[in-house]
Amino acid sequence: MKIGIVSYGAYIPRYRIKVEEIAKVWNGDPSALKGGLKVFEKSVPALDEDVVTIAVEASRNAIERGNLDAKRIGAIYTGSESHPYAVKPTSTIVAEAVGATSDMTAADFEFACKAGTAAVQVCMGLVGSKMIDLGLAIGADVSQGAPNDALEYTAAAGGAAMIIGRNEDEIIAEIECTSSYTTDTPDFWRREGQPYPRHGGRFTGDPGYFKHVTNGANSLLKKLGKTAKDYDYAVFHQPNGKFPERVAKSLGFTQEQIEPGLAVTNLGNTYSGASLIGLSATLDIAEPGDRIFVTSYGSGSGSDAFSIKVTENIKKCAKDVPTVEKLLSNPIYLDYGKYAHHKGKIKF
Repeated sequence: MKIGIVSYGAYIPRYRIKVEEIAKVWNGDPSALKGGLKVFEKSVPALDEDVVTIAVEASRNAIERGNLDAKRIGAIYTGSESHPYAVKPTSTIVAEAVGATSDMTAADFEFACKAGTAAVQVCMGLVGSKMIDLGLAIGADVSQGAPNDALEYTAAAGGAAMIIGRNEDEIIAEIECTSSYTTDTPDFWRREGQPYPRHGGRFTGDPGYFKHVTNGANSLLKKLGKTAKDYDYAVFHQPNGKFPERVAKSLGFTQEQIEPGLAVTNLGNTYSGASLIGLSATLDIAEPGDRIFVTSYGSGSGSDAFSIKVTENIKKCAKDVPTVEKLLSNPIYLDYGKYAHHKGKIKF
């Protein structure tokens, strides 16, 4: 039985702030920030946008792109670390908004930035066991960064939704295999009630991101007996522009393979949405027969890796659904004051 992506959709708010605008407020050096992070601007949610609205828009785009009946969806899982409610699921609101049936299962996932890919894996299991027809896996965030913290320069807003199924006439990208690597590595955390996360600085790099992405990716490549050369494209979690380039090179992937999915430079880090938005951007340009390698990362810590093969069915996708490139176009730029208002940094 083949299992794969039947459709996909993304959503990115139009508002942006440039990194030099943030640096200007905190007396930072914008040229150093650009060179070090390789992020030039980031998305900002509108005053009425949150994880729910982003998840709904991404899901509607996925349903429309595949011309699917939402009542076929038997599971909805939303991965995020910025759910609007501590006790009240995001996924039930999404289900109601997209017109899914009540005869379904739903839950919210949390594993830092890889909650969305974990949701994909669970949907794969439910679809493969024939417990459900279609599963909707979402990764979305309106990520937080404390004022004058390094995270403030990259923490962004956006999300993507993947609809998982098993009908060979519908699968646009077969998920050939998946593998995960997980340890207890506390490189990033936010306690209950705290408005902003804390991080271990450089500790989040080598023992966090690079260790888990490298091991997760190598585990899958070894399992499949493949190398980087067997893939046309690759997507790695994008906390900034520097990390995915470094890990790709260490694994043997080229800049050309990762470039189509490297949205972070003009988007920022969308946390749970990052890997799935990168995958969406890659699927936007992929052709039948192309192979895509994806590895997410979530602090705490873990990585999920996927080997994906694009099918002929991708030609059937609706063409009027916005691509990631389209969603990143025509931005509305904010100054720091308006940005702080949008993000709730100004308390009344």
